[in-house]
Amino acid sequence: MVRITKTSITLCALLFTLPFTPLTQASEHARSVAAQKAHVVKTTTKSTEKSSKSKNKTITASKKSNTTAKTASKKKEVTAAKSKTAKNASSTKTKSLAKNDRKKSSQLAKIQPVTYTEKCSKPRKGYKTRCVKVKGEKPTTIAQAHKVRVQKAQKTAMNKLMGQIGKPYRWGGTSPSTGFDCSGLVYYAYKDLVKFRIPRTANEMYHLRDASSVDRGELESGDLVFFRTQGRGTADHVGVYVGNGKFIQSPRTGQDIQITSLSEDYWQRHYVGAKRVMTPKTIR
Repeated sequence: MVRITKTSITLCALLFTLPFTPLTQASEHARSVAAQKAHVVKTTTKSTEKSSKSKNKTITASKKSNTTAKTASKKKEVTAAKSKTAKNASSTKTKSLAKNDRKKSSQLAKIQPVTYTEKCSKPRKGYKTRCVKVKGEKPTTIAQAHKVRVQKAQKTAMNKLMGQIGKPYRWGGTSPSTGFDCSGLVYYAYKDLVKFRIPRTANEMYHLRDASSVDRGELESGDLVFFRTQGRGTADHVGVYVGNGKFIQSPRTGQDIQITSLSEDYWQRHYVGAKRVMTPKTIR
């Protein structure tokens, strides 16, 4: 009886626990599934957050780049506008200055007195003399006045030199009565026309501080041309340029004062340079 009772109790216990066994197993399975789902959700959430952060960063960077680009373009536009404004202002200033200069010149022209001269014609017998007022010439500028003075001095020197053509060479001579050597002829032509003292030798004339050097292609009437014919000093012979590639000189003993061409082979080989002694500052 006792055995039956134990067996029946055991059976009852087994029957009682059987319905709860799958529930426990099911609950453990559900927990694991739920944990996996939670892990997946967390992972997806993190990835979503990361992607959203990266997107936000990208958007922010693009916004910044757009902003800097816009700022740079605005700065360029402002700079261009400023430069245009400055150019316009400078052109306006230049125009206004030009207008002012024109006004001043016209005002000066108005202020300057107009001079008139009377020209009278010889009357026939029994008629009165008829005179007509003629407007005077405009006053020359300072530069023009200087140029006129230099040209006048050049003409005077040329007249003095041309008057000596055909006269004999005379070593040490400085006057028309005795004749001239090369430097004596130059001394005679210029001694009364310039403010400084004219030396008596060709070499000293070549080193004159008051005379300016002249290129061969820019020679003018009245310039001194120098040559080295005997190897004495820098220059030992001098003549005066008269234009058209020619110069006047007193060559040597036995020859007369003459005009010679600079293009001759002998003078080209011995040519050393040229000096200008007559300028607005040096002439009297």
